[in-house]
Amino acid sequence: MNESQIQQAIRIALGDEPDLVLWRNSTGQTEEWNPSDGSARTMRYGLAVGSADLVGILRPGRFLALEVKTPTGRVRPEQTTWLELVRRMGGFAAVVRSVDEAKAALERARNGESE
Repeated sequence: MNESQIQQAIRIALGDEPDLVLWRNSTGQTEEWNPSDGSARTMRYGLAVGSADLVGILRPGRFLALEVKTPTGRVRPEQTTWLELVRRMGGFAAVVRSVDEAKAALERARNGESE
């Protein structure tokens, strides 16, 4: 499976968890053109550079971030920085490569772990 397929499988698998709300966090940039003068500007979207693929809230209000990778995918430095920030601020952040890893991460988050 590619990364998008893994993300979708995780969203489906965790979608019925009663204490979790989970969103897909698309990040990137695009050009916005001004038709009146032909100028362009870069528009960024998503939470931040390096922010996790899936973000959510675990009852009673804990922030959850899951960076999804394929079995051979590498975490970029800006992703590591973002995940560390989430942990430092009291949230839970993990890199997951499968539905089983995502479920295990959710259990760790429920148990108060940070990673």
